[in-house]
Amino acid sequence: LDRFPHCPYRLLSSENRFIGRVTLTSIPIRQARRPLMAATLAAPPFLPASLPARAATARTWRRRRTTRPFLRATCAYALQEGQSRRFHRLPCGLDLEVIAQRPPAPAPGERPPLVFVHGSFHAAWCWAEHWLPFFTRAGFPCYALSLRAQVFVESPQCVVACAALWHPGESSVPPEAVAGTLETHTGDIADFIKKEVPSPPVLIGHSFGGLIVQQYISCSQGSELLHPKLAGAVLVCSVPPSGNSGLVWRYLLTKPVAAVKVTLSLAAKAYANSLSLCKETFFSLQMDDELVSRYQALMKESSKLPPFDLRKLNASLPVSSVPDKTTEILVMGASNDFIVDSEGLSETARFYGVQPICVEGLAHDIMLDCSWEKGAETILTWLEKLKPQSN
Repeated sequence: LDRFPHCPYRLLSSENRFIGRVTLTSIPIRQARRPLMAATLAAPPFLPASLPARAATARTWRRRRTTRPFLRATCAYALQEGQSRRFHRLPCGLDLEVIAQRPPAPAPGERPPLVFVHGSFHAAWCWAEHWLPFFTRAGFPCYALSLRAQVFVESPQCVVACAALWHPGESSVPPEAVAGTLETHTGDIADFIKKEVPSPPVLIGHSFGGLIVQQYISCSQGSELLHPKLAGAVLVCSVPPSGNSGLVWRYLLTKPVAAVKVTLSLAAKAYANSLSLCKETFFSLQMDDELVSRYQALMKESSKLPPFDLRKLNASLPVSSVPDKTTEILVMGASNDFIVDSEGLSETARFYGVQPICVEGLAHDIMLDCSWEKGAETILTWLEKLKPQSN
C-alpha cells in the first residue's frame, strides 16, 4: 500500500502491526508460479521471527517499493453517468482498459464509432472527462482505450495474478522494461476494433497516441484482415511521423530554457512533483490549480511503465508513407502547445497532404484544458463532413 493510515493507538514493544490486501476471486490463473487460493494475501510476511529477520524483511520491502509499485485494484477516477468500464482481453493474455459511452438517444443518420488513443502519462480517463460526453451527445458511440501498463485501475485477473506471482524482493516487472512497441500498441488497437467495434471507426490519437494512429494507417493499407479499415483519423497535438527527435533539437537550438523544462518534465518525470511545471507542460496558465493537481495525480498513477523505448522507437521512424489517400485525416494542434511546436504540426500535415488546424488558446492537453470545447467542436465540424463507411 502507498500510505499507512495514522493510528492513535501506540503498540507495546512485543506487539506488531501490518496492513495487508486481500483479493477474493474464483477466476483461474494460468501458469502461476505457486498455487492460488481463493483468498490471496499480498503483504509482507507475517510476524517476523527475530529482529534481524524483521530488518531483512523491511529492507526487502523497501527495495521492492523502489523498483516497482504493487499493482492496485483501486481506482481514483469515477466514471460519469452513462459511462462503463470493461477490459478487453488480448491474444497475448493481457487486458486493455476500455471506457465506453453510448449516445443517450439515436442520432439522425449514421454516426461512426470513435476510438480514442491517449499519449504518455495518460490513460482512458483523459477522454472520459470531457470529450466522451461531448461526442456521445452528438450521437457518436465512443470507446477510450488505455494502452498496456498505462491504466489506473487493474482488471481483477491482473491483480490476482500479481498477488500469486509475488515474491518478497522480486519485482513483478524489470525496471528497464517498457509497455510495448509501436507495432504491439498498433496491434492491440486493431484487435480491439476487429472484435468489439461493429463498424469502421474514426481513430483519434493524442501526442504519442497520434503516432500510434499514424502507424495504424500505414499498416492498414492492403491489410484490412489484420488492421480493419477506418472511417477516418484525427491526429491531436500528435508527435510527427519522424518522431520527437526533431522537436528536441529545435528546442535546444532556439529555446534552450524550454528544452531544459521539457526534458525535466517528461524525461525525468518532474511534472509529477511540480504543480507549476505540470501546468506549463500540459495546460494553459489560466487553468485552475486545483484541477491541475487532480490531473497531475491521475497522470502519476496512470503510467506504470514507459509506453516505448524511445531510442528504438526513433530508430524505426519515420512511419511508412501512404501512397494513396484512402483514409480521411484531420491534423489538429494547439497554439500554446509546450511539447509539439508549429513546425511539428506542419510536418505531420505535409506528410499526409492536408492543411493543419491550429486551435487558438489551448495547450498540449487539448481534451482537458480549460477551453476543451474549442478542440471538440473543431473535430465535430470535421466529422459532420465525413462520408459514411461500410464494413
